[in-house]
Amino acid sequence: MDQTSKREDYISWDDYFMALAVLSSLRSKDPNSQVGACIVNEENRIVGIGYNGFPAGCSDDELPWCREGEFEETKYAYVCHAEMNAILNSDFGRMGDCRMYVNLFPCNECAKMIIQAGIRRVIYLNDKYPDDPKFVASKRLFKLAGVQMIQMPKPKRKIEIDFDRFFR
Repeated sequence: MDQTSKREDYISWDDYFMALAVLSSLRSKDPNSQVGACIVNEENRIVGIGYNGFPAGCSDDELPWCREGEFEETKYAYVCHAEMNAILNSDFGRMGDCRMYVNLFPCNECAKMIIQAGIRRVIYLNDKYPDDPKFVASKRLFKLAGVQMIQMPKPKRKIEIDFDRFFR
């Protein structure tokens, strides 16, 4: 086997960071929406990562996961979004000119946090609710603040993690 050249089938930085966002989303216990976010600086170093879930110390079994009903009886009163958690899990002093990878386009509340944190680009997979006022507002905020919104094309290949491979 020729070992004089590098592998040619490695994944791109975009695929790598989006895969980390998607992998993080698998930590979410939300039965309807699993969202993950990964914040990366200009040197391609991860500075924050998060997924949607209830605040630390609040039981996943004692709060509702419902999407409909009185506000305080739905998840919307309690869930921290992936973008918020990624920002809060980061070093705030190093957020300028970072980019965020997220599998679902951010809502207006997350857009405000993203802008305030200094993140300059949002790379997303799915804009699931483009006509919902929360997402119309987030696009408006991003445009006003000069934050680039980039929909990542569907990856050309499947990324699979096979833990068994490391035990052979």
